[in-house]
Amino acid sequence: MKVCLAGTGAFGVKHLEAMANIPGVEVVSLVGSSVESAREVAVQWKIPHCTANLADSLALPGLDAVILCTPTQMHAAQGMQCMLAGKHVMIEIPMADSLADSERLVRVQRETGVIAMAGHTRRFNPSHQWIHKRILGGELKVLQMDVQTYFFRRTNTNALGKPRSWTDHLLWHHACHTVDLFAYQTGQQAAAAFALEGPKQPTLGIAMDMCIGLKVASGAICTLSLSFNNDGPLGTFFRYICDNGTYIARYDELLNGKNESIDVSKVDVSMNGIELQDREFFAAIREKREPNASVAQCLPAMQTLDRLEKQLTASV
Repeated sequence: MKVCLAGTGAFGVKHLEAMANIPGVEVVSLVGSSVESAREVAVQWKIPHCTANLADSLALPGLDAVILCTPTQMHAAQGMQCMLAGKHVMIEIPMADSLADSERLVRVQRETGVIAMAGHTRRFNPSHQWIHKRILGGELKVLQMDVQTYFFRRTNTNALGKPRSWTDHLLWHHACHTVDLFAYQTGQQAAAAFALEGPKQPTLGIAMDMCIGLKVASGAICTLSLSFNNDGPLGTFFRYICDNGTYIARYDELLNGKNESIDVSKVDVSMNGIELQDREFFAAIREKREPNASVAQCLPAMQTLDRLEKQLTASV
């Protein structure tokens, strides 16, 4: 399967590392913000074609699929561009930064019939898969999820500390992970939702602190705290309070409420959530089926984010 990767930042490299472990996948083109930046990564990864223009890659003969790791503000337009060119596409989270654009993506996917997936990695992390399988098996029921998403980003830099050409967002990017995961684990879209945010940072123009509360029809609740002002420890930490135990997930590590480690190494073929996400994308293409985390499946999360954004705007 011939693949184009668009985006040479920290997450683009994570996908290159993941795809190197997946048989039958060949990255044949790399799209960067400039030809120079694309060429630097292409040489390192022995990718034969590089460009600063996505259209150049889409025109390559035999190209099957595209993974978009470009700035958030480009996701919707580029996702539709790929689908209209007849290419399967995975759009890294978030698939768009508005509900209207998310709905357009779903509509174009239905019109073109190609595979279109959003990069909701939490669905694939072994720790969250372990929980999900027990929920489906009737062993667990989520009563509450408490989630902390903490970074220290007072300047416009990426995960590698390099300057960004775009501005990250707590609501439309980082909250998207948890809003979708809560719906996925409970099997229900939020019936009630609220959000509060701190003052906007003058230089970046975004709120640096935020809290979100969600509740589904079953009565389960989710509390989410997010910050770009947190000076360590960094990352996202999940506490599942269930009817039959408490579990703490830190990426691919899972502990019970007594701080005892749970082995999740046999949950799937890899411990790398991004690799598992990519494997699902390529498997769905080969098997001609809807992938887990299709753009249609992830649309309810975008609807909830839209509700929250409208609340925040109205409260200013």
